[in-house]
Amino acid sequence: MSRLASIHDNLPLSRSVLEVPKSATLAINEKSKLLQQQGHDVIRLGLGQSPFPVPDIMVSSLKANANSKDYMAVQGYLPLREAISDFIHRTEGLHRTADNVIIGPGSKELLFGLQMVLECDLVLPAPSWVSYEPQARLMGRQVFWLPCHAKDGWKLTADTLDRHCRQHDSRTQLLILNSPNNPSGACFHQQELKDLARVAEKHNLIILSDEIYSELHYQGEHNSIAQYYPQGTIISNGISKWAGAGGWRLGFFIFPDALKPVLQSMIVVASETFTSVSAPIQMASISAFEGSEDMKDYINACRKIMRAIGLQLTDRLVQQNINLVTPEGGFYNLADFSNYKEGLLKNGINHANSLSQKMLEATGIAALPGKDFGLDHGLNLRLAFVDFDGAQLLSRVLKNPDLALDSETPELKRLFSVSDRLGEWLKNL
Repeated sequence: MSRLASIHDNLPLSRSVLEVPKSATLAINEKSKLLQQQGHDVIRLGLGQSPFPVPDIMVSSLKANANSKDYMAVQGYLPLREAISDFIHRTEGLHRTADNVIIGPGSKELLFGLQMVLECDLVLPAPSWVSYEPQARLMGRQVFWLPCHAKDGWKLTADTLDRHCRQHDSRTQLLILNSPNNPSGACFHQQELKDLARVAEKHNLIILSDEIYSELHYQGEHNSIAQYYPQGTIISNGISKWAGAGGWRLGFFIFPDALKPVLQSMIVVASETFTSVSAPIQMASISAFEGSEDMKDYINACRKIMRAIGLQLTDRLVQQNINLVTPEGGFYNLADFSNYKEGLLKNGINHANSLSQKMLEATGIAALPGKDFGLDHGLNLRLAFVDFDGAQLLSRVLKNPDLALDSETPELKRLFSVSDRLGEWLKNL
């Protein structure tokens, strides 16, 4: 055996890294692309990437600032942080200054930094976004999943949270709440947030309020728990979903004064890792947060399209005897196929993972299994209803805000065919 082969066999790889699988959303996206390259007709409901183009106002600003080459401040470009603090004040009524903001290369990277600097357990509603838990596992943190149910709209209840906190009161705990929610499309209402805030304050929790879909609440009525538990809530947001700029990789956290030491620790981590976000990207992103008429028109048009798809596609799937809760925001819904359990079992499908694989092979519809979101049992799949020509449809809605959107809309016909494809397959099991 060569010395090089011996080295390869004994590489000291981190056990925590080896125990964490590749991101589920990226894996399903790659498999979908492979099937498409092989000539299969695939409707990709796996990866939750915005179907809409980056707003023209942001693209123009990026072009104007493309020659900016200097390193920005580690915490972020001050005019951008000021625009974000104004955005939070305008949309949520919270007074937090630019000094409370940190800019990162996507909110995902900032979440990793937060879990690095906080010595605490992670508390997650089940279901929750796929990357929260793996990041905690990479840090060697303990993760607690709190059960949520369709009867409660897949939302964490105050009673469930209080019960957990009374049983695990010895360590500081970080709770992540995501609204509008990925994977369910659920949105917390005012009273629900007030009840959760009372529990959080009683048990001195730190909350990360993940609001990356905030501007895609179907009624434009996003609520944040930071309004009711400001002293313990960090807000996370960015431009990847409601501004269509996922590939720009820019997110932010905004802290309350009481958690400023956490912010300072994250700045230290940032200084030794990503240094700062790209200067042109930061400068161009200011326009996303300034509340211009162009941005308002863009967001309203995106919201109108996603509301029409979310509500109508959900209704069509329910007619196929698939159980869903009506979404209230974002790109997603959580579909429960338990009404077809007997037929699925006859075909060797006894859990969400095998359902996801078999469904992709049989119908060409790619979706993520509920297990990736913390649902260990059941036949649940997350559907990301984003596989359509968002640029073309957005352009038409901007020109005609009253445009009717339904299954006969040319850009949406293929997406709405999901219900017929699934219905035919399930009934013939």
